[in-house]
Amino acid sequence: MNYIFFSILILTAIISILFWYASYSTKSGFAIDKNNNQIPDKWEKFKIIFKIKSLIYLTLGFLLGYLFQYF
Repeated sequence: MNYIFFSILILTAIISILFWYASYSTKSGFAIDKNNNQIPDKWEKFKIIFKIKSLIYLTLGFLLGYLFQYF
């Protein structure tokens, strides 16, 4: 169970960095964002991931909370 917990924890960190970098790169002007939706234009094909961001965080939070009792 510890391996699953740490895997979910690392996945959460990677996804958080991905969302942060998307926002940071558009705000700093590093990436082009013509429609001002905080998603770089090159990443628009993955727009569904950014639309369900809250659901992803909620699911990962529940998984971490459930697995924390076995840690």
